[in-house]
Amino acid sequence: MAQKEVIGSIKLQVPAGQANPSPPVGPALGQKGLNIMDFCNKFNDSTKEFEKGMPIPVVITAFADRSFDFITKTPPTSFLIKKEFKIKKGSGTTGAEVIKEVKKSSLKNIAEIKQKDLNLPIEAIIEMVAGTARSMGIKVIEG
Repeated sequence: MAQKEVIGSIKLQVPAGQANPSPPVGPALGQKGLNIMDFCNKFNDSTKEFEKGMPIPVVITAFADRSFDFITKTPPTSFLIKKEFKIKKGSGTTGAEVIKEVKKSSLKNIAEIKQKDLNLPIEAIIEMVAGTARSMGIKVIEG
């Protein structure tokens, strides 16, 4: 089978199960001449098991014959942290304001979700998640 000619790739963040032709999806796919409704239907179908509205990063590969392929990734770490610890938003003044204290061990759930996208040991991913948590004003303590 001959390989298709790739004309570009598009990175978007689309709410799970809620892709529609409005921006950012429509204009991004329209520029490459792709069938917008076809993408919306396929994306919504593939993300129906996620919580509705959860932001899902997607990488769309556009081919010369106007077909496409896409890969969904795990939700952003900051979204997962807010959901896990039931906080509305991070600190407005990182480093000065602590909005919550969490144990490092409680970050393992998030790290396991993110491990699907990252080819790293779980300990390294936990450190990355802890860094994101600290930047959001969450104090990470040992334990």
